[in-house]
Amino acid sequence: MIHSTRSRQFLQLITALVYLLIAGRAALLPDRLAHGLGYTLHAPNGYSELFAVYVGVWAATAVLAVVAARRSDDPLFGDLLALFVLAQPVGRFLALPFWGVPVGNLFGMFVLEIVGAIALFAVRPSRPGPANPPAGATSASV
Repeated sequence: MIHSTRSRQFLQLITALVYLLIAGRAALLPDRLAHGLGYTLHAPNGYSELFAVYVGVWAATAVLAVVAARRSDDPLFGDLLALFVLAQPVGRFLALPFWGVPVGNLFGMFVLEIVGAIALFAVRPSRPGPANPPAGATSASV
């Protein structure tokens, strides 16, 4: 484990940026995104589902990442973010025995999601002490 609040905030903000960018791309280019994933969108339900997951959930993940970075002294928000990131490769892993390994860019995303989640879990907030007092504490109360 690495104890560095600044490093943890950096990882969380990078995660926010990545998820915001991919949510924005999904919103602006839904057909292109779907095609790259092997989907074809034909009707309102297809677009609705794509926007629900690829725009809604990813934008919410970006917001959670910003909240985690702003509340970096509380590891709960960062750990929830790491779980959201980890949920994607876990889902992909569950599909492996039935449909095989993701191919192309999706395989890269699979690896990146695993590495990102591990990094988010591994970098912990700095330990409270004289140099890093708990949030809300004054130097006189530490």
